[in-house]
Amino acid sequence: MTELLDALARVDAVFAPYAARPFALDGCGYCYTAADLALLAGPPALVPDRLLHEAATEVPDHWSDFPGLYRRLLPRVLRRVALDGAGPDPATVASRLLAAGWDGWPERPAVERFLRAWWERLVERPSERRPTEALELLVPLTGSPVPWLERWTAHPDERLSRTVDRWLERRLEVRFGLHDEAGAAPAELAQVLLALGPDFLGAHRLQEVERIAWS
Repeated sequence: MTELLDALARVDAVFAPYAARPFALDGCGYCYTAADLALLAGPPALVPDRLLHEAATEVPDHWSDFPGLYRRLLPRVLRRVALDGAGPDPATVASRLLAAGWDGWPERPAVERFLRAWWERLVERPSERRPTEALELLVPLTGSPVPWLERWTAHPDERLSRTVDRWLERRLEVRFGLHDEAGAAPAELAQVLLALGPDFLGAHRLQEVERIAWS
């Protein structure tokens, strides 16, 4: 847990200078009141959880400066995603980050550190978030499920077993993200799953994975 909290603290620190700058925001007057917009344009720490959740999942065209708003709110959004089982949907957060152009932000390394620390926490011990939920955030932002799955196969558990069953029902035709933004070829996923070995997979699942891997 210490590594994850340290990563979140680093995110807070690197985004703080940007969040402290004056910020002007206009938005959809049907969905948000003038008071809501004033709160969102003010110190991010003072945005109520309800409004934070709504802004984190709202479509980008509701805001005059969506990238600026998301960059300001992201430290709190990530903290709720990681530590609050009722926090924003990870797939939606990934979609919004892609729309905000997060990969060009100078704070990107801190976000990537958070992603790694969160995944380590999820695969090593039970959490309110299922690993498959986390993949809906991780994979669209990084482009491939393979590094994350390789780490999970090093800590195989019942959650992974259930995931393998669901994926095999789809013959490993698996995409990740709100709009299926990223994934891997079934044969590539199969190669990763083969590392689980026959003791974990069992004869039938091993046969299915091998068939897909060599197809």
